[in-house]
Amino acid sequence: MKKVMSIGLVAVLVLAVVIAGCIGSEGGQTTQTQEITIYTGGTSGVYFPLGSKYAEILSKNGVNAKAVTSGASVANAKAIGDGTAQAAIMQNDVAYYAYHGLYMFEGNKIEKLRGVAALYPETVQFVVRADSDIKSLQDLAGKKVAIGAPGSGTAVAAEQILKAAGVWDSIQKVNQAFSEASQSLKLGQVDAAVIVSGAPTPAVNQIAVQTPVRILPIPDDILNKLKDEGYIFYVRQVLPKDTYNGMTEDTPTVAVKAVLVVSADLPEDVVYQMTKILFDNVAELQKVHAKTQYISLETALDGMSIPLHPGAAKYYEENGMTIPSELKP
Repeated sequence: MKKVMSIGLVAVLVLAVVIAGCIGSEGGQTTQTQEITIYTGGTSGVYFPLGSKYAEILSKNGVNAKAVTSGASVANAKAIGDGTAQAAIMQNDVAYYAYHGLYMFEGNKIEKLRGVAALYPETVQFVVRADSDIKSLQDLAGKKVAIGAPGSGTAVAAEQILKAAGVWDSIQKVNQAFSEASQSLKLGQVDAAVIVSGAPTPAVNQIAVQTPVRILPIPDDILNKLKDEGYIFYVRQVLPKDTYNGMTEDTPTVAVKAVLVVSADLPEDVVYQMTKILFDNVAELQKVHAKTQYISLETALDGMSIPLHPGAAKYYEENGMTIPSELKP
């Protein structure tokens, strides 16, 4: 009889432990087992190696995550919207368009996008041959300009900046992605080409080896006009004179920024940990690529174009940072 009672008692205790474990997993512990899918970009770019390293660091620190390749910014925003991804890296201008339902997202707002951190600049470059007589954006009037592929972020940036410069309606627009436009520029078939990418950009370097190039300056008055028109995602960047063969002076331009975003559906404590882990391990992330050296807590809000997730905002406030009103959750 005592043996039967002992066995019964053990069974009850085991059942109690199992039930307690289930309750715990349904309570505050789900965030430890939920896998976070991070959408990145193609394997040849920066997004994928950066996202992969970040996912690895998250997983080592108790936040289960994996990085996957993708079609980059536009595809990543859509993946957040349909729940395929819980986090992603994308350009801040595309994040802005997605959140507000503009341009390629017209009629399809991705309102659950939330910001975590601005990472590094992706430079808007108006590239001309070094021997060209084109010295300013205004000099592009009447010229053939490769503005990017139709519907691309590059084409949108080209339109915004050239409208601010007052020459959008007077240029001859050529829709070419930069891989094609670079050859057109080299052969003299276009007078300028626009690219949005971290500088120095390999495709520009390939041209510059045989055909020296320059980058047209984007002065403060144009940047200020862009900001006044609501394009808060543009930030100042100055390219050193040794960026490309053919440049003879430092050149002011503008950049959008690669940003880390998440779904509003993620719990505050998870995103807080994601933000903390990001900056606790920034030195390791900076080793991934030359462009990732720009990742820092000090610039984490520069160029952020959508409201922050409450978890990220909590981290910044704990670190004494002031959250601009337009970024508050």
